[in-house]
Amino acid sequence: MKKKIRMVLLGCAVGLAVVGAVGYQLSLSSAPDASAPAPEATTGAAASAVPVKGTVTMLDLGATECIPCKMMAPILKELEKEYEGKAAIVFIDVWKDPDPARKYGVKAIPTQIFFNKDGKEVYRHTGFLDKKSIVKKLEQLGVDSNPS
Repeated sequence: MKKKIRMVLLGCAVGLAVVGAVGYQLSLSSAPDASAPAPEATTGAAASAVPVKGTVTMLDLGATECIPCKMMAPILKELEKEYEGKAAIVFIDVWKDPDPARKYGVKAIPTQIFFNKDGKEVYRHTGFLDKKSIVKKLEQLGVDSNPS
């Protein structure tokens, strides 16, 4: 009887391992390219100018070596180009410059903080945030998403 239970448990363990491996491979194939270079990190005096005065600002606090942060890198690069002159998209590498993480009370990375035109924090998210969600939040803050 004990041998049958062990065999069933072993079969379940192997089955879960296979399902997990397949699921992991599928998530990699549909995820953004984590090998993409990170956007230029804002540091020092420039980091202290966040949020940008008179402009809706999306601040991403992360690190160039963190996997979810790497997945966000190409999204941030696209958004920087698409929203140039409309909104500020700022990335700060908190492993290289930890002061902003303390300033904003960041407990985990990546953390995205959205500021309205008055510089007031209006939304915060921790973890990977897809482009569609970022665009939606920017639109809610009154940023025109149509190309110039």
